[in-house]
Amino acid sequence: MWKEKLNDWRRHWQAKEGFHPAGLDILRYIGPGLLVTVGFIDPGNWASNFAAGSEYGYALLWVVTLSTVMLIILQHNVAHLGIVTGLCLSEATTRHFSRPASRAILGSAMLASLSTSLAEILGAAIALEMLFGLPIVVGAAIAVAVCTLLLFTNSYSRVERGIIAFVSLIGFSFLYELTLTDTQWGEALTSAVTPSLPEGCMLVVMSVLGAVVMPHNLFLHSEVIQSRQVNTQGPDHIRHALKYEFYDTLLAMTIGWAINSAMIVLAADTFHRHGRLVEELPDAGALLAPLLGGGAATIFAIALLLAGISSTITSGMAAGSIFAGMYDEPYDVKDIHSRAGILFSFVGAFIVLLFIGDTFKGLIISQAVLSLQLPVTMFTQVRLTSSHQIMGSYANSTFTRCLLYTLSFIVTGLNVYLLAGLFF
Repeated sequence: MWKEKLNDWRRHWQAKEGFHPAGLDILRYIGPGLLVTVGFIDPGNWASNFAAGSEYGYALLWVVTLSTVMLIILQHNVAHLGIVTGLCLSEATTRHFSRPASRAILGSAMLASLSTSLAEILGAAIALEMLFGLPIVVGAAIAVAVCTLLLFTNSYSRVERGIIAFVSLIGFSFLYELTLTDTQWGEALTSAVTPSLPEGCMLVVMSVLGAVVMPHNLFLHSEVIQSRQVNTQGPDHIRHALKYEFYDTLLAMTIGWAINSAMIVLAADTFHRHGRLVEELPDAGALLAPLLGGGAATIFAIALLLAGISSTITSGMAAGSIFAGMYDEPYDVKDIHSRAGILFSFVGAFIVLLFIGDTFKGLIISQAVLSLQLPVTMFTQVRLTSSHQIMGSYANSTFTRCLLYTLSFIVTGLNVYLLAGLFF
């Protein structure tokens, strides 16, 4: 209702002497980036950040910085695809790659989505165990059922803002707690921009990278953007959308960077400094104790539960978009292909979860798996957004194309380094 009133007010004043309130224009494009930001404070991120901070102190803060810069560039670029073509990344891949190539690309993306859902469902299950003592398998089954129901009935939209607001509040509480700890700011700021690779850190490095630059979020962002069909509204609307979408992405990703960095810093101050490792997510509830006292564990568990539920839903939406795109269709929860993608991601993740013994290690590995698929999505995206045949005059410039390919090769190199360390 408030959006309708805002648009009526805006149209009324635009009709008067060509008045165009740029500040209100921005509000039309705020949203997709914030939806993607839910992935910044999901259970996979929590586990990766707490592991990084408790084991290596401030040393891996640079991974969050690099990942966030990459994410801003990639999310903005993939949004261009949706705005200019009216296609999501999955649809564009199906249309502009050969059938075998597109099936291989999107098939790997579906597996990445399954890995994402695994982390989110596992996080929700851990939260239910903390709150009610439910076995992990029972909690996971409940999470899958609830998220499937919310998506299939589209009732999630009714509670979405509340969940995101609460989880965001917990995220900002981590930022606030930085004022309560004895942080070595000089060392932390230096580590945030100085790459270092402590011995044995590569799995955690790739886990942090995969937890920030999630392949499924690239598909989800392009889907949310293309659903607005800006490309049908003329060149002026396209230019406005391209301009203000960047503000949305920059704002959302900067918030995500701050929260992720705060988690690592707090874990370093609280655990690493005292020689303790976070080996279970419930252990990290102690991070909230200075702010929330004896109720810290309960609040932590509630936040983890809502983070798990909200991010499971976005991963399901992404899976539905990817699978529907294989059939050259946009995401539509009422369509059988979108529903099949959601079920593949959720049910597949639940089956894998049955074979996981160490839940915390499972969260770390699930995020590292995302980094293995990431180069496939990145190279696909760059190929599409650099094509003048597809993007017309909005195709990537030479500089942008080189930058995107450089980032793709950096991620590929890190993956090769990780795999070499695991097998040799």
